[in-house]
Amino acid sequence: MTDLREIQAPLKERYRADPTAAEVTLTATGTLDEGIACSVRTAGAIAAAGLHPATGGDGSLLCSGDMLLEALAACAGVTLRAVASSLEVAVQGGTVTADGDLDFRGTLAVSRDAPVGFRSIRLRFDLDTSATDEQLETLLRLTERYCVVLQTLAGAPALSTSIERA
Repeated sequence: MTDLREIQAPLKERYRADPTAAEVTLTATGTLDEGIACSVRTAGAIAAAGLHPATGGDGSLLCSGDMLLEALAACAGVTLRAVASSLEVAVQGGTVTADGDLDFRGTLAVSRDAPVGFRSIRLRFDLDTSATDEQLETLLRLTERYCVVLQTLAGAPALSTSIERA
């Protein structure tokens, strides 16, 4: 396997020389399905999302809240692996868990005092590694710093919405 540093070196050089080359727009498009559902095409499949059972769904479709946590876990896991590779910290395996707390009274308009969305999210790594405590602290700090999804959630990016006729 080619070393990650070798792969990233020309990219980093290009982005230093031309910062606009590093600016990429990612896009996700959903198709409104029959009933209360929306399908999103992923790189490997079509993900059909619907209501969580706590809001009236039957559990047969993915919940977008779960998908958000899955995106966080995936991004954090890939980032941790990349950072570990860069630091030459051996990580044989492990798990990444993202838990989030919701109060569905908010999204169901039961209570104006209940927030719509996650009130808290916890990200935990359980690693099979012989790394020192100091290496683990560095690994966590850099993973937090470079994980796109974590930083997006923490930073509250500018967000806009619009609606048009097709």
